[in-house]
Amino acid sequence: MIVITNPSFIEDEIEILHSLFEEGLSLLHIRKPDFSELEMAHFIHPIKMEFRSKLVLHSHHDLAKDFGINRIHFSEKERKNQRHLFSKFSDSVKDKSEFISTSTHSIDDFNSLENDFDYAFLSPVFKSISKENYHPKTDLFEALKSRTNYKTKNIALGGINSENIQKTLENGFDNIALLGAVWNNTNPVKEFKLCQQIALLHLQ
Repeated sequence: MIVITNPSFIEDEIEILHSLFEEGLSLLHIRKPDFSELEMAHFIHPIKMEFRSKLVLHSHHDLAKDFGINRIHFSEKERKNQRHLFSKFSDSVKDKSEFISTSTHSIDDFNSLENDFDYAFLSPVFKSISKENYHPKTDLFEALKSRTNYKTKNIALGGINSENIQKTLENGFDNIALLGAVWNNTNPVKEFKLCQQIALLHLQ
């Protein structure tokens, strides 16, 4: 199960992240789109070394090596509009000491991914918890019946919470990613533990 950071400031965020890792969080996507490179460095610095291998950078990818991070995420826009940059990076990770992921918003887009990607978000599955007026344009459960790409794991994103995790995993998604369910909750760690418990029951 994956957690994505809230794009904006969260009080005591690093302490909460440490608690999530201690409760078994396997991957944390750091998505702070408004951060400068310096702000991103300041954000990563206090995260304990033992958790660095579980971090995934969405921006300022050049910082990865400095902080011992071996996971990089490319947005859909980066993948499509900056193909030359992505190709250069993907060529450098062929030895699989590093991992790359991306975002997709349709099953056709997901199916057309090349084999470089370990996994890809497919969204939105449900009406977003964190984004206003962001809801599915198509039924992604129905769309998954047309899946042809089985080399890339597909990760459900968008409106995922404790009430729909089981349905999501039973209908063709390989795993889930949480954002609003965690960060819009008054007790993020408690909500994470509940969601993780439900997901593990299905994924075991």
